[in-house]
Amino acid sequence: MTILIGFAVVMGMVFGGYMLSGGEMGIIMHALPFEGMMIGGAALGSFIAANSFANILGAGKSLLKAFKGPKWKSKDYIDLLNLMFTLAKIYRTDGMLALDEHIENPTESSIFSEYPKIQKDHFAIDLITDSFRLLALQFDDPYQFEDVINRKLKKHHHEALVAPHGLTVVGDALPAIGIVAAVLGVIKTMASIDKPPAVLGLMIGGALVGTFLGVFLAYLFVAPIANRLEAIEEQDGIFYAVIRDIFIAILHNHSPTICTEIGRGSIPTLLQPSFYEMEEARQSIPQAA
Repeated sequence: MTILIGFAVVMGMVFGGYMLSGGEMGIIMHALPFEGMMIGGAALGSFIAANSFANILGAGKSLLKAFKGPKWKSKDYIDLLNLMFTLAKIYRTDGMLALDEHIENPTESSIFSEYPKIQKDHFAIDLITDSFRLLALQFDDPYQFEDVINRKLKKHHHEALVAPHGLTVVGDALPAIGIVAAVLGVIKTMASIDKPPAVLGLMIGGALVGTFLGVFLAYLFVAPIANRLEAIEEQDGIFYAVIRDIFIAILHNHSPTICTEIGRGSIPTLLQPSFYEMEEARQSIPQAA
């Protein structure tokens, strides 16, 4: 929502100020379709040329994320802590064999099914199940375990940032692409040098729309979207870091309550449930689990 408000402010202030100062929108509106076609088409074409098909699809999904905001909300963190508390408690009291049916088939697990949003996140589920498999294989050195999970988080984070980085590259190129469009407009103007000054003025003004549009789109639209996407990915990545911290606490033989409390400490402040909220939420965990 904030990104839409920001764009509305940009449009209102830039074009409102232009019109209030005596500027006419007619010349911009006349040149906009042609300049927009050249600049937008060139930017899109260069983006396609520089990325794989998978990255292009990922960029499209990421654009939706920029408007929807972060995936994980405060309730999701509460659910994660409850899920990890349940798994850690079973692991501590009944051993790995008691978790086997849930780890090997999380889609049918009665424990994971209590938290459908987490269950649908493949990376979160894989991170949890693979980590328990490592514990089953006696890979129980906390420092080596942390290094393994950090490598997984780093790889996932790198892949998640492909779209923001691609948009940043496009944004950096847009001013130069705008100059290309403007130069083409000047070439067209020079070819019509025998026209009256009024006509030449309109043609030069149309050419300058290209420079304006390139800079305008780069710094007031593409760059904010790319920065917003990067911030969202950074925030969503903390969700998986909480899982890591809880597993490290498990390997240090802390109780399930302490493990989840350590994980709670890693949650962003604005989304972090209080100690007493978690105490209350823990009462809602199904007794069967």
